[in-house]
Amino acid sequence: MENYTYNSLTLQLEGLNVSKESTYPVFLFLLFSYLFIIVANVGITVLVFTDKNLHQPMYLLFCNLSVNDILGNSIMLPRLLLDMLRPPSERLISYYECVVQAFTSHMFGTASHTVLMIMTFDRYVAICNPLRYAAIMTNKMVMELTVSAWGVAFVLVGILLGLTVRLNHCRTFIESPYCDNAGLFKLSCESVFINNVYGLTFTVVLLTSSIGSMVLTYTKITVVCLTSNNKSLNSKALKTCSTHLVVYLIMLISGFVVIILHRFPQYSDYRKLCSILFHIVPGSLNPIFYGVQSKEIRKFLSKQFEPKKILPS
Repeated sequence: MENYTYNSLTLQLEGLNVSKESTYPVFLFLLFSYLFIIVANVGITVLVFTDKNLHQPMYLLFCNLSVNDILGNSIMLPRLLLDMLRPPSERLISYYECVVQAFTSHMFGTASHTVLMIMTFDRYVAICNPLRYAAIMTNKMVMELTVSAWGVAFVLVGILLGLTVRLNHCRTFIESPYCDNAGLFKLSCESVFINNVYGLTFTVVLLTSSIGSMVLTYTKITVVCLTSNNKSLNSKALKTCSTHLVVYLIMLISGFVVIILHRFPQYSDYRKLCSILFHIVPGSLNPIFYGVQSKEIRKFLSKQFEPKKILPS
């Protein structure tokens, strides 16, 4: 008979299982990835808020994506790196810290969708209604879109974790590199039917809204570009929309891989690795894509790195 420990406040994380030969290469890869994510996203966020030329809705909304990448990776990666250097028996975490990590992890995934959705609205107005862009995308509208993106994500994830926290847990081992909702409610010996129903509904509603808004918006943008003879408009649409679409597809594909692998327990090791890459890959590529696409950011960076002329004395 299995021994149960009811409502223990100390849990054990499985962590990331790698061979001894691979521990330090993987550790260094994750460490440098984390440092790059922090430096790149903090750098772009500071640049947008300090450079008046970048005080445009597109860049202000993008800062939400940078903040999301910073928070999502800062809660997960440092803890994962520490656990890699510990033996499995010492990978302990308090229940409350685990709940916070799970909440932040799901906020990261949900906010990625909601933030990209409000950025899609900005691109739609800029290309399909350019004459009224300034009147529509005011500072107030940018603030309302930002609050709505984070607010919707907070409510959806809050309910998700609230349904899990209400359960009594009788196990202490989390079969995951880091805490998430599935790992938490699997600790319970009670019925998790409601959790499964809400989790499925949550996923369907979020993905349907996200993919639906993208398809609808880009269909309208494509129609406008095809029926317009304005080459400047088409060039602008291609640059800004291609960057946004690539960022969205990277995030969507990364998330779908994790969801699909959940259905195949025999590939649990690949799922765990992909769940980590879901945080790292978008967080690393987002600032690169937007930095390369933005003329203003490229200009600023070129000024910083170009050799300074020495005036003759």
